[in-house]
Amino acid sequence: MVLPLLILEVALCLALAAWALVFVVRDRAVILKQLFAAAVVEAVLVLQGVVAAVQLATTGHTVDGALFWGYLATALVLLPIAAAWAFAERTKWSSVVLMVAALTVGFLDYRLWQIWGAA
Repeated sequence: MVLPLLILEVALCLALAAWALVFVVRDRAVILKQLFAAAVVEAVLVLQGVVAAVQLATTGHTVDGALFWGYLATALVLLPIAAAWAFAERTKWSSVVLMVAALTVGFLDYRLWQIWGAA
């Protein structure tokens, strides 16, 4: 895994979570721009998965496959599910859902880095 890409992913997750927190405090629902931001986070996460797959295929680096790919798959599906929920729920709770999902994906990225480094 590439550390700058991981740092970018975590920073984007934290920024999205902070933006959603502002909406929680203001008692507002998620807006479309936040869902587009979640899509950007998801795109970087997909890129990170592709880079990790290429590195695993071309180098001698090994990781616990079930653990690593399980964390990555969970991170990949979490934001789309949260975005769909936030789109359907038009209250401040949509912002809470997006905030929690963004923080969770950031934590999952951190765990991916730990799993990668432990191998």
